[in-house]
Parts: sequence; structure tokens; C-alpha cells
Amino acid sequence: MKNVSLFIPCTVDLFLPHIGEATVTLLRRLGINSIYHEEQTCCGQPAINAGYQQAAQKAAKHFIKVFGEDDQVVSPSGSCVGMVKYHYPELFENEPEWRRRAEELAPRMFELAQYLVDVLKAEDVGASFAGKVAYHESCHILRGLGVSEQPKKLIGNVPGTQLVPLNAAESCCGFGGEFANNFPDISESMVKDKVENYLSSGADLLLLGEPGCLLNIGGFLSRNHPRKKAMHLASFLAHNGKEGR
Repeated sequence: MKNVSLFIPCTVDLFLPHIGEATVTLLRRLGINSIYHEEQTCCGQPAINAGYQQAAQKAAKHFIKVFGEDDQVVSPSGSCVGMVKYHYPELFENEPEWRRRAEELAPRMFELAQYLVDVLKAEDVGASFAGKVAYHESCHILRGLGVSEQPKKLIGNVPGTQLVPLNAAESCCGFGGEFANNFPDISESMVKDKVENYLSSGADLLLLGEPGCLLNIGGFLSRNHPRKKAMHLASFLAHNGKEGR
């Protein structure tokens, strides 16, 4: 059985642990053993977003120490993957040794759908769902990592599932980390638009790959449309009619 290191972001660890469990279930089904380093912590993204450069560097150095020797690192959060791949080298512009280590780690970091399709060459992952689904293109996954077709390919190969178009699928849901806290009215308007497009699509379920988006969209749905659900791609793909979501 092949080993891969698993990075579980803060939002999953604290609020959405079922996504981490689903990721492990899915990888195990595909013959991959997930290694979880218990000493892992935050990747430092919240700190750098808030302008705390030194705090971000401290988190980044710890991350590199924990994962720096691993062959491949997979995470169910594109924003965290983007942080490591693209922002870690920038953080250490004046520290050549740490920059080198960051640059060596970068190509070994993968967002979950990216890893499944591009590395494992997986198509049918043993999932099952009967109904229509729409897919929200999370900003960091789409723009930061260039990952778009991979999730749709995985969804399209789930028996019984019809992937329907989502109007403005590439538009931000309004989460944006600190954005939702600093500009709550604008964020609320953006997530409302996203949900209205979801409802108009006729989909039974909205899928996405970013935990932050799930918190934002899922929260709005629970308050305003409790019968409609959003789900992380890992949870959707891990479900095969026998295993829990």
C-alpha cells in the first residue's frame, strides 16, 4: 500500500472533522495509506492574510520541518496548498536556506482532487449518488491552483449523478478568510447570490472543494434554506451507499 502524508487544515480540524475522515476513507479505498503527523499545525495562511509576517514565517518553518521529508502531501483545502506552494518561497525571500526548503516542498503538495486525478489517475473512485449536483469553483482552487476539470471528472464518473451547470460558478462565495469578517455585509450579499444560483440550477446538492466555502455557504443554507445542502467533494466521493458521509 502506498503512503501519502495528509495535511488537515484548521477549519477541518476544528469545525469539519468529517472532511478529514472522508479523505482518509477515500484514499484507503484507492489503496493509499494516509500518514498523519500529529505535530502538524496551521499552515500560516490566517497570519499572512492579517499582515503578521513573522507569525506566518514561524508557522511555515514548522510546517516545513514536519512535512519537508515527505514524498507527497495531500490536503482537502486548496487555499492551504496554495499557501505552501506559492507563498512560502515569498515568505523567505531573505532566508535562502528556508526558501530552498520551501521550493523543494512546493511541487510535492497536492489538493485532493488534483492528487486523485493527476497523480493517481483515478476516475471511478467507488462513490454512489442518485441525483443532480452542481459544482462551485472555489477561488483558491480555481485561480490559485488551476484546478477545475479534475473535480468535475471525478463527479462525472459517479454512477447515478448528473452534473448540472451552475451560473457564475467561478464567482467568489464571499468567504475569503478575513474578508467575511471585515466586510460582513458584502460577504452576505455574495453568498446570497451564490445560493440563489444554486437553487436556480435545480441541483439536489452543491459540491465544493474548499472548507472555508463550505462553512460560508453551508451556514447561509442552514439559516435560510435548511432543506438544501452543500458538501465537500471528499465527503461526496467517500460515500458509496454503505459508508457514512
